[in-house]
Amino acid sequence: MATRAVITLPAGVKAGEAFEVRATVAHAMETGYRSSDAGTRLQRDLVRRFECRLDGELVFAADLFAAVSANPYLAFWLRAAASGELSFAWRGDNGFEHRETRALSVA
Repeated sequence: MATRAVITLPAGVKAGEAFEVRATVAHAMETGYRSSDAGTRLQRDLVRRFECRLDGELVFAADLFAAVSANPYLAFWLRAAASGELSFAWRGDNGFEHRETRALSVA
């Protein structure tokens, strides 16, 4: 099954003006504390780290823990002086990794 992410950016950004970035990824965020219907413990499967980079430079990062709900949603503010490429990366347990990129248009 393919992982799905939703990233929301403004259509245009003024140079130096703060803008909001919203990102969510489809992920169950299993804590490892629950049991299946058969009584076996479900394996822990968490997104552990989220990073956002603008043209390769880290501009936002978050470490996530078991208390985060399924389909983790993050919103944060950035400023950019010029247009570029935003890259988003989610990494977690059991080899989970998902990456997306978006063009950022700065006027």
